[in-house]
Amino acid sequence: MAEAYFKALAGDRVVVESAGLEPGVLNPYVVEAMAEDGIDISSNPTKSVFDFYKQGRLFDYVVTVCSKEAAERCPIFPGNAVRLHWPFADPLQFKGSHDEIMAQVRDVRDAIKQKVIEFYQSLNI
Repeated sequence: MAEAYFKALAGDRVVVESAGLEPGVLNPYVVEAMAEDGIDISSNPTKSVFDFYKQGRLFDYVVTVCSKEAAERCPIFPGNAVRLHWPFADPLQFKGSHDEIMAQVRDVRDAIKQKVIEFYQSLNI
């Protein structure tokens, strides 16, 4: 979600990558919630953070948007990247009916969107 919102705000002025500790398939609730906000992520591939690390990729910022415990498992990227941690609940852990899960996903989506907007504005690009 953060990658999609940042790309929507910044366009081609920045390069944004998203990766997970254990990439798999996109969460259909997240895909639905993003579509409600006009962003189609349904064809986005999932990527591994460790692949970026092994490639020696350099980043200006590394932002983790997961639990503290998961963030502690992320590799330290080479270079002088500023590391930021934005803890959000994991939509994969949400339980309940479709409507109950979607309400929780929307809350996370909206919080991530707001955080991305604030971060983007702080960059002054």
